[in-house]
Amino acid sequence: MNLKTKITTGFLAMLLLVLSIGGYAYYSLRQLDRSSRDVLKANLYSIELGQRMLRSLDQLARQPLADTAGTAAFAAALAEEARNVTEPGEQQVVDDLRRLTQQLRQHQQQARRAVAAGQTSPLGIEAEPYELGGLTYQMMALNTDALNRKTEAANQRADQANRNLLLFATLAVLLGLALVASVPEAAVQPLRKLTAALDHATERNFSASIPQESHDEFGQVARAFNRMLGQLREYRTSTAAELITERNRAASIVNTLDEGLLLLDENRTILLANPVLCELLGLPAEKLLGRPAATVRLENDLFQAMLRPLDAPNREAAVAEAPLLHISQRGEEAFYQLAVQDLVSFNEATEKTEFVGHILTLRNVSDFKKLDQVKSNFLATVSHELKTPLSSINLNTKLLQDERLPADERQRITGYIRQETQRLQRMVAELLDVSRLDAGAGIQLDVQPTNLADVVSFATATVQPQLHDKQLRLEFHQPTRLPEVRADVEKTTWVLINLLANAIRYSPVGAALTVRVAVAGAFVRVSVQDHGPGIAPEHHDKIFQRFAQLPDKTGYRGGSGLGLSIAREFIATQGGRLWVESELGSGSTFSFTLPVVGA
Repeated sequence: MNLKTKITTGFLAMLLLVLSIGGYAYYSLRQLDRSSRDVLKANLYSIELGQRMLRSLDQLARQPLADTAGTAAFAAALAEEARNVTEPGEQQVVDDLRRLTQQLRQHQQQARRAVAAGQTSPLGIEAEPYELGGLTYQMMALNTDALNRKTEAANQRADQANRNLLLFATLAVLLGLALVASVPEAAVQPLRKLTAALDHATERNFSASIPQESHDEFGQVARAFNRMLGQLREYRTSTAAELITERNRAASIVNTLDEGLLLLDENRTILLANPVLCELLGLPAEKLLGRPAATVRLENDLFQAMLRPLDAPNREAAVAEAPLLHISQRGEEAFYQLAVQDLVSFNEATEKTEFVGHILTLRNVSDFKKLDQVKSNFLATVSHELKTPLSSINLNTKLLQDERLPADERQRITGYIRQETQRLQRMVAELLDVSRLDAGAGIQLDVQPTNLADVVSFATATVQPQLHDKQLRLEFHQPTRLPEVRADVEKTTWVLINLLANAIRYSPVGAALTVRVAVAGAFVRVSVQDHGPGIAPEHHDKIFQRFAQLPDKTGYRGGSGLGLSIAREFIATQGGRLWVESELGSGSTFSFTLPVVGA
């Protein structure tokens, strides 16, 4: 048996045992999970319904004849319980509850008719809520006892699973110890023989081959090593043309690097500078190769900055702390990071490793710098956006604590707190949507035939307080007959509210906002038009990018820079399109389309 078969057999045995343990653990967890789900559905939910029924009875006990809302709430919870009967005797209790509930409703109706006729309401039915309460407690007791029994059974199954898993784990440990004792020895013993043979071949005598004593993997290594010795003998006799070819190939690789590369010898004489570095320095290769670095650094500031870490007492710390090099390249800002490595070579004559020079590289990190700037801007914006509503909520909360404040003023302040809270919720929801998209979770849609008129009606009603605060007029245009579209109602409404909120934010006081809905072929188009400052054409695509913010004339930077990006994701996933039509000084029109049902 060769070494591969031995090792494979051992690993297969371990894998089989691990799979067995994993399979049994998975099966046990599934059983426990199924038991817990059954308990939650069959018993715990019935107990929750019983608590709701008791709360309704508490309310009903105070006004047994007049409180129809309490009766309705009790009946609704009882209807849910009737669909969740799982225990023996529970159905009889539910039937009794239904009968008493029906009697209570009849008595309430009689009481209302008596009051309407000027008669005295009937007496003697105040006990019915208490009878309902007793039956409710009986139903809850049935489910509580069942819950305790099922929990105990689940605990017993869990204990048994733990004992079985412990047994499997013990077997795995014993098998592992057996493999540790046998497999390494089977591998190391032939290696000792191979090491002894290699010592004879390291005397620079490429004709001393390794004897082949076996046909297993180590025999294959010996044959491969002997072939390598033959190739080394051929390399020693290589022609000058072959060496030149290899040198040219290496030079081609260096010249095509996208990083600036500088090679210095042990005396800091320039041996190589690739085209990228020459372009960054603004010097041709002829003015660099063969010259001392100390001379060139006096003529070029960038070269001086590259060599500065070499003169530091602690070069590694100096390179790590060195700022990014800011270079203007073809009219654009670019940032480069410096890296320095020592070159060492083994001297066969002295049999020592010797220092032979330095390699300095400049790596373009402009994209990373931009991403870092975007992150900083985003954090600053979110901090500002969170601070403003929190400060407003804090101030308004302090005002509400003043008992002398009139009721209408309290209502107005409460409205402000609600608006700021909704603003915070919207920002958190945007961040959660982005985190789900970045994590690859995608967008979960509930696409169904939808009437966009209802979506528009709900969205415009939602932003009415904001319209009132800025004294804006909302104009609405749509055809009398509008076909249904395939859309997710919740996400489409979110998009429209976001567009309306942006339009309100940038509209001057007293201006008009226009919402238009129209059929456009196989799509329905919804547009929101404002009379704000407008957006330059070169920024039309940028505003739909994440964290994008365009300062207006007053320096206002808007929200988190996520709303339009998420809105476009929502619309595109539903098969539509979101875009903007705008010019500076002429307002903006944001539009999106959704496919018509059956188109």
